[in-house]
Amino acid sequence: MFLSVFDMFKIGVGPSSSHTMGPMVAGARFLDLLRGSPFHPKGLKASLHGSLAFTGKGHATDRATILGLAGFAPDTYDHEKAETVLATIDATGTVTPPGLPALTFRPETDLVFDYGHPLPGHANGMVLMATDAQGDVILQETYYSIGGGFVLTDAELSEAGKKAKAASGTPYPFQNAAEMLEMAASSGKSIAEMKRENELKFRSRTELDQGMARLWQVMNDCIDRGMATDGILPGGLKVRRRAKGIHEALLAERGMNLTAPHTINDWMSVYAMAVNEENAAGGQVVTAPTNGAAGVLPAVIRYWLDHVPGASQSKIGDFLLTAAAVGGIVKTNASISGAECGCQAEVGSAAAMAAAGLCAVMGGSVEQVENAAEIALEHHLGMTCDPVKGLVQVPCIERNGLGAIKAVSAASLALRGDGKHLVPLDAAIETMRQTGKDMHEKYKETSLGGLAVNVPNC
Repeated sequence: MFLSVFDMFKIGVGPSSSHTMGPMVAGARFLDLLRGSPFHPKGLKASLHGSLAFTGKGHATDRATILGLAGFAPDTYDHEKAETVLATIDATGTVTPPGLPALTFRPETDLVFDYGHPLPGHANGMVLMATDAQGDVILQETYYSIGGGFVLTDAELSEAGKKAKAASGTPYPFQNAAEMLEMAASSGKSIAEMKRENELKFRSRTELDQGMARLWQVMNDCIDRGMATDGILPGGLKVRRRAKGIHEALLAERGMNLTAPHTINDWMSVYAMAVNEENAAGGQVVTAPTNGAAGVLPAVIRYWLDHVPGASQSKIGDFLLTAAAVGGIVKTNASISGAECGCQAEVGSAAAMAAAGLCAVMGGSVEQVENAAEIALEHHLGMTCDPVKGLVQVPCIERNGLGAIKAVSAASLALRGDGKHLVPLDAAIETMRQTGKDMHEKYKETSLGGLAVNVPNC
């Protein structure tokens, strides 16, 4: 199965790709199903299961589900319009999605957080239902939000494994890092060049280049907004935005001969934290590969552009293509979902992608790029997902900063070597999958363990 750069990087809304964007997408898909059905629904119902139930309120899953059923989509999300629609739904007990009649939907009774009945396919499960005038269910579908904004139905989930093994029809259909290295060696092409040729099977060169330019524009704008905004993040933890203050302090120190060499780490952290503070506030971000890890890769690109001699905007496409190739391998063979494999699957995957991209644009060989990704992922193995109060704030915001620092360190180490190393990237990915499988459920985005129970959250 081919995973495009536009699958790995999606423009959407915070605070979570799996818990906010995914449910909104599922709602929109269910509306499409209703529009094509012979039924005449009078109302809607929804139930959230597993991680979507346990941390749904902190991740705005209820809000996202309601808006999805009202016809909203992440890539065209309008915050002011959403607030108006939510107020109308609360007041009237109805939703009016485009192309359908007004449907009864009272969030306090028709949206259920079912904590006791996880669905078998994935930790992020939800069931959407249409009802008749008597309240009986006439159509229902189960959806799984599998990370990074990807949503599959029950049937699609069961077919996903078969599709992953199916030929994609692309010139370089690598499914793992070993195949990627082999194809690069036989073709003489870089990872970005192979990935670009694969993309051009599905879109024009202009569409590809303009699309990637748009992705970076949204990422960079998000950094700038985050560094210009202060205040308290929503959700009840009263977490202060820090990116603005840190950025101002860093600017003030310039030229004063007071800056220690390690201050460069603060620049990487502030870029990443700016993104994740925006994400926590429900702002527009790009999944990279998820919302919870959205700050790592933009921070590394911004670090490269602003602080590394010889950096060029013209290479951002190569950075994104290389990163997407690595992210696609991780998703195909393991997971990018915190609810499935812990934060190693989110920030760990993001760091691997960012390390690969940075190594590539700094002149690394294909072998060095693969090594950079492996180093970054290896040193996130075992990382749990234990957000305090179910919010994508603690430890998520700082964790993105440290992920960016690790990514840059991994790329630098790889560039110091010749590409030969003991642990292959495929082995690190498989280890991450196995570790996630063995990890106790309370450490996988349920807020039932770790920091979530050892830090006062009110």
